[in-house]
Amino acid sequence: MGLELMDYSFREDAMKLINAIIKPFKLDDVREALADVGIEGMTVSEVKGFGRQKGHTELYRGAEYQVDFLPKVKIEIATQADNVDRVVEAIIKAAHTGKIGDGKIFVYDLSQAVRIRTGEMDVEAL
Repeated sequence: MGLELMDYSFREDAMKLINAIIKPFKLDDVREALADVGIEGMTVSEVKGFGRQKGHTELYRGAEYQVDFLPKVKIEIATQADNVDRVVEAIIKAAHTGKIGDGKIFVYDLSQAVRIRTGEMDVEAL
């Protein structure tokens, strides 16, 4: 696809939070692609939203109505910064249909992580 991704590997202990909004039917493909690049855990939520795709019109009991928010799936992944390119590329390849509404990926700095059970911090908690 010719994407030029940023280099996030400037600190060994740097962490990132990746949020991906995708079409629901692509979840299994994305989950498998993430497992293939070593992602062992993620949070998945059913969400609704719209972007350029906007909504659509549906028929219910003979009446037409506008559906503004479309069903999507939100995936949240906390990972080491040096994994970001692999994770983003895996999501893009698995979620891509070429049609409007494929989704978006957001990458954020993650300042701290704590594993509640053990008290492990930051990269060790991931």
